[in-house]
Amino acid sequence: MKVSHRDDPRERDTMRPEYDFSGAARGKTAARYAEGTNVVVVGRDVLDVFPDGTAVNEALRALAPVIRRRRKLLKKATRVASHDQGAGC
Repeated sequence: MKVSHRDDPRERDTMRPEYDFSGAARGKTAARYAEGTNVVVVGRDVLDVFPDGTAVNEALRALAPVIRRRRKLLKKATRVASHDQGAGC
């Protein structure tokens, strides 16, 4: 038996009559939103520690210098190792 789209609950029109988008401009803020936003889903197991975006950003800002230093050290170590390997040729 073929199921029609109108029987699919995902295809049902859920727009309420009181919603009025007649004066709306489609995509008005989409470009600005895309430029400065990354959406991340926080795991349920850490929601008590990170209840909102502010808490997440504070933690990331505290951790960012550590990660940057580590990357810099790893990059330097990789360069030294590749230089040492090339010297033996």
